[in-house]
Amino acid sequence: MSNSSKKMKTYYESIIEKGYSRRDFIKFTTYMTAFMGFEASMIGQVTKAMETKKRIPVIWVHFQECTGCSESFIRSDHPLVADLILDHISLDYTETLMAASGHNAEEAKQESMKENYGNYILVVEGAIPMKDDGVYCSIGGRTAIDILKESAAGAAAILTFGSCSSWGGVQAAHPNPTGSVPVDAIIKDKPIIRVPGCPPIAEVMTGVVMHYATFGRLPELDSLGRPKQFYGKRVHDTCYRRPNFDAGLYAESFDSQEAKDGYCLYKLGCRGPVSYNACGSMGWNNGVSFPIKSGYPCIGCSEPDFWDNSPFTERLMNIPGIGIESSADTIGKVTVGVAAGAAVVHALATNIAKKKELREAEECGEENERNIKA
Repeated sequence: MSNSSKKMKTYYESIIEKGYSRRDFIKFTTYMTAFMGFEASMIGQVTKAMETKKRIPVIWVHFQECTGCSESFIRSDHPLVADLILDHISLDYTETLMAASGHNAEEAKQESMKENYGNYILVVEGAIPMKDDGVYCSIGGRTAIDILKESAAGAAAILTFGSCSSWGGVQAAHPNPTGSVPVDAIIKDKPIIRVPGCPPIAEVMTGVVMHYATFGRLPELDSLGRPKQFYGKRVHDTCYRRPNFDAGLYAESFDSQEAKDGYCLYKLGCRGPVSYNACGSMGWNNGVSFPIKSGYPCIGCSEPDFWDNSPFTERLMNIPGIGIESSADTIGKVTVGVAAGAAVVHALATNIAKKKELREAEECGEENERNIKA
């Protein structure tokens, strides 16, 4: 089958051809609708878009990075998440995952960019070094600067996956010996969606692509250019240790019983109060865990210049606009019991409501499917 004929298929046709059932497809669109932050009533619209819209060509380039974003992507718990990117959106070029290499890979990239000029999505993973004319990152004899400019010329939009392409990453940390910069320091004439994290969550990356595929426009962005549906809340706001924070219960050391019992890690350097990401609400590995749940404070990897905000185990002080976090040591012991009880009840209610919402969303998806068949 030719490359052109593959691109003519819809998302649904590609998914069914891959061997998934209609039920798998409905469950997937329900799952991603919930993760994108939409109400259950939107499942039908997302499903319809996946059934009728042609796949979006994607060019994925790599520069100064560790390939962690790609690794996160292909290790998604949900098989359709990875498949959506690796096959169903027509991933025409990526040095890490494509079978071709050398001249064959470059020819495939050039052909796709030419055929889909103005319509493809450019995904960038990694920072771009500017010092000494960009010699510190060269691919096939060409600098990352040249490759980025060429690749961006015909893109409809650019997604910067990971903190390296979004902020500059560890390469741009002081003293930044190679003069590394994020994508928007070079490309000024294209819409850019930042999807930061070290690495980002696989379902977040897929959700951003699905939003563009479903609605044909960029998702609503925050002041830093990140999609609000995934970066609209602080890690602090959805952390399971938050009730203990509100109650004034803090772990004083990593090896303490309090740390094991889920006490707040704020005094141990947690950046959750100033970091915006979906880690606490979505989790990793099928929602099993995230760094804080694994016993280590959030290091704020979704925020600008996070590599220079170290040491990561040093407690934050005087956090602007919050108040209680900057006076953790002065919380009255008398209020601890009442605060803890209220916070735990609130957390339980929130979790129960979320599970109910997801369950109702899936039931709604199945009901829509029955109506379609009828």
